[in-house]
Amino acid sequence: MATQETAEEISTKPEVRKALSETTGPKPGVETVQVATKHNFWFVTHVLLIAGCAVLYYAIGSKLIPVPQNTVELARRFLRGAVLVVIVLAIAKAISIYIIGRLDDAAARFTLRRIEHLLVALVIAVIVIGVVFVNWYTAVISVGVGSIIVGLAVQTPMTSFLGWIYILVRRPYQVGDRIQIEDATGDVIDVSYLDTTLWEFGGKYLSTDHPSGRIIKFPNSKVLSAMVFNYSWPLFPYIWNEIKFNIAYNSDLQFVAQTMQKITAEEIGEEMMERVGVFRDLLAKTPVNELEVREQPRVIFRVSENTWLEAIVRYLVPPREAGSIKTRLLPKLLAGLNAQPQKVMFPKGDAR
Repeated sequence: MATQETAEEISTKPEVRKALSETTGPKPGVETVQVATKHNFWFVTHVLLIAGCAVLYYAIGSKLIPVPQNTVELARRFLRGAVLVVIVLAIAKAISIYIIGRLDDAAARFTLRRIEHLLVALVIAVIVIGVVFVNWYTAVISVGVGSIIVGLAVQTPMTSFLGWIYILVRRPYQVGDRIQIEDATGDVIDVSYLDTTLWEFGGKYLSTDHPSGRIIKFPNSKVLSAMVFNYSWPLFPYIWNEIKFNIAYNSDLQFVAQTMQKITAEEIGEEMMERVGVFRDLLAKTPVNELEVREQPRVIFRVSENTWLEAIVRYLVPPREAGSIKTRLLPKLLAGLNAQPQKVMFPKGDAR
């Protein structure tokens, strides 16, 4: 059996540090990740490209390469633009390797690299426009006017882009989280500039949390106006689930409670209950510590709307295992309760 992680070990994970920092203050220092030496050759290639452009620039200007006089300035302008593009790509590569690459959070690295690619594309677009329009002032004005026109024409995509920025900053969810937003429920498999993609579970054709095989796409603007339910909070990645039976008032309630609690505890496993206890220790560092968190299954009784009592066993499970655990529990609970029919009386016939 795998060694049980402690609260201190779990608290070193990037997603847990992030969640703790949001509730308790600054997170612990991040250990840097060593940059692989195989990436170091990129510097030489960029230097060679810049040197090649410089040689061509000098050769064209000094007439070493025969170029028609009316195209000399155009050729040299294109070479200047090429040098700027190479410099931008070199800076972006350096940031990707030596800054973003040192982060130990894979989701953060993925997101920051996507932002970097967008910024690099915008800068290169400005350089290209600058080459075409001769000077930077005209290029900037052209980009500004073009942005206004495009923004007015595509307001919904722009709102979704703002929603993407909100997702990056506030992190209502990230890739790998299980969420619900309006009627859509699933696991996040991609967050692009304009929309989010979910791998659906449950859905129209299923009554459980099993994957349906469909994907759901919704615009990122949804997060600005709709509630997001996230089942994957790093500080407590569990949900409460329950199974209930209708029983008669004259049933042996003590026997029912002991039987349901014992069978449930045996099924969900001692290791899982210990792990829930560990996460409960993490919650002690947050305001949630004021709430009651039980790692042991609990049985409660409630008066039903009909003439029966509801016997309910409540327990904690990982969200993705809720359906399978309930499926395993049901026949075992029924077998345990039916073993003593004189103590547990279920509805029969037309009394169901």
